[in-house]
Amino acid sequence: MEFFAEWGFLGLFVVSFLAATILPFGSEVLFVGMIFSGYNAWACVFVATVGNWLGGLTCYYIGSLGKIEWVEKYLKIKKESLDKYLCKIQKYGSWFAFFAFVPFVGDIIAVAAGYMRCKFWSTAFAILCGKFIRYLLLMYANNMVL
Repeated sequence: MEFFAEWGFLGLFVVSFLAATILPFGSEVLFVGMIFSGYNAWACVFVATVGNWLGGLTCYYIGSLGKIEWVEKYLKIKKESLDKYLCKIQKYGSWFAFFAFVPFVGDIIAVAAGYMRCKFWSTAFAILCGKFIRYLLLMYANNMVL
């Protein structure tokens, strides 16, 4: 993480993007560290949200390709896990993608939304809202500590 911290906002963007796609870690540590280091908190929210949102949309895109083998190979998501969320997407629609911010299952939700070919713009907006609220709450939680 120190390597990315040296890059400032670009590092936060990259970490946030990768955390929403292929790497098994969260961007929260760098996000909070940058706020404590004196970076503008709102800028951190914006950069982390956009990076994480684009990572979520990447998962959506991979799911929309419909190749379960790729999902298992590159995202390390088992078909059984995907099936569980396909049912929820089928029941609640593209707005269920709001929960793509949830650790450990968010990537699966975004992939499932893509696999179900949910409407792109409503799914993208739902993912964006969830990611934004996540970082907003994280920012406020850490400003209380300051």
